[in-house]
Amino acid sequence: MPDTITPGSPVATATNGVAHLDPAHPTSTSRSPVTTAPRSRLLAKLTSLTTIAAVAAAGMMLVGILALVGGSYTKQVVHDQLAPQKIFFPAAGSPALLPGIKQYAGQQLLSGDQAKAYANNFINVHLSKIAGGKTYSQVSALAIAAPTNTTLAAEKATLFQGETLRGLLLGAWGWSLVGTIATLAGIILLICGGILLLLPLLNWQVNLRGRGSEATA
Repeated sequence: MPDTITPGSPVATATNGVAHLDPAHPTSTSRSPVTTAPRSRLLAKLTSLTTIAAVAAAGMMLVGILALVGGSYTKQVVHDQLAPQKIFFPAAGSPALLPGIKQYAGQQLLSGDQAKAYANNFINVHLSKIAGGKTYSQVSALAIAAPTNTTLAAEKATLFQGETLRGLLLGAWGWSLVGTIATLAGIILLICGGILLLLPLLNWQVNLRGRGSEATA
């Protein structure tokens, strides 16, 4: 009686007696990995060096904080140097209140902007009316040539005092300006550093979030 063979998967027998599976009927399947292109290639490139970007961002924020501290300290020093001088702008309605300083009428001189206005729009205006608008160096040369001329000697002393005070006030304004620039630079560095720190998180949100679930779907 012939044997009954139950049909099954076709088996091909090699000449060496080792059975090989028919490629047309694989017994198992392998899942090939799914690759997904990033939604934003530019963002992916910007955040490809995450460690370097994080270090750079931290450095920018540190420098920004130092700039803010330096700017605030500079302005405070200017204030502390001007306050003891007890310089006040002429009161409102006073004939001495020139047009260039009207916005500071009656105020004490405490800031760099006030120092610049007082130096250029008050002291300098009065100095220009002395000795026909001559400078201290010009009047000094004339006074040396005429040592007995009391008028030149008085004008020389007045111009020296006025230009010295004006120079000191403009110096205070210059340092105040440095403090302002440092403060602005600190704010910009903090903003840029914060954005640079947020780029990896944004890249994850846009390009990487949900990629794992897409790959296993």
